Amino acid sequence: MMSQDVGLLILRLVLGVTLAAHGYNKFFGGGRIPGTARWFDSIGMKPGTFHATVAASTEMAAGLGLAAGLLTPVPAAGFVSLMLVAAWTVHRANGFFIVKEGWEYNLVLAVSAVAVATLGAGRLSLDWVIFGHNWYDGWAGLLISAGLGLVGAFGQLLIFYRPPAKQAG
Repeated sequence: MMSQDVGLLILRLVLGVTLAAHGYNKFFGGGRIPGTARWFDSIGMKPGTFHATVAASTEMAAGLGLAAGLLTPVPAAGFVSLMLVAAWTVHRANGFFIVKEGWEYNLVLAVSAVAVATLGAGRLSLDWVIFGHNWYDGWAGLLISAGLGLVGAFGQLLIFYRPPAKQAG
């Protein structure tokens, strides 16, 4: 085992558990799925219940998958898709910095997940336990994570996103 494997494990755990916690909160936090659905409707992602359920499920699956290092580029693609949709629908108008509710945080999560997919999950991962090596790392990991993530995000935005009408005032 090398220090890189420990570093990748730490990064995967922090990224993965953070995203999974967001999904858990959508399912079991304050407003649960009905409250999250109302919020999704309000930002133009309709039907809200569908998007709340898909977002919560994807956050939990992608988060836990990345944390475990299981088929690593696939959960990394989930990060990219989720964060791109969030950045576009919620944070884009607020600029870059998170202190003004900008898209900085979304960028860091998505790019970090792609970096992990590019490097591979390391020896302390389910990929290594199951396959004896990283499952599609390097250029393949980069292309799978970024490519699938971008396709998923653009597809969701094109099919479902309808920006709310601006109110006169």
